[in-house]
Amino acid sequence: QVQLVESGGGLVQAGGSLSLSCAASGRTASDYAMGWFRQAPEKEREFVAAISWRGGNTYYSDSVKGRFTISRANAKNMVYLQMNSLKPEDTAVYYCAADSWGSTIVAGRADYWGQGTQVTVSS
Repeated sequence: QVQLVESGGGLVQAGGSLSLSCAASGRTASDYAMGWFRQAPEKEREFVAAISWRGGNTYYSDSVKGRFTISRANAKNMVYLQMNSLKPEDTAVYYCAADSWGSTIVAGRADYWGQGTQVTVSS
């Protein structure tokens, strides 16, 4: 089992930045690929970004590519999502996720999920 806890959400104006953190505990989190998803009101959950277990490979949805950066610090069991140039359409609950395979996360699935953190971008 892997437990995931997100933090860092909040309210920001369009064009601003936020950094999300995800603390992993339980089984060795560094053994897992990690990712971020988001779900806006009345919309389906969507993939945002993923990172391989060593951090050598990263993947992004087209909607955030060039604006968001995923990173991880395995020694701290942490995963981060730096969000720049935020837009009102980025408003959503953001979820941290873990899976044995990065490809699974990119495909929209994961074995483990956090509870989510709200990000609101005002226009």
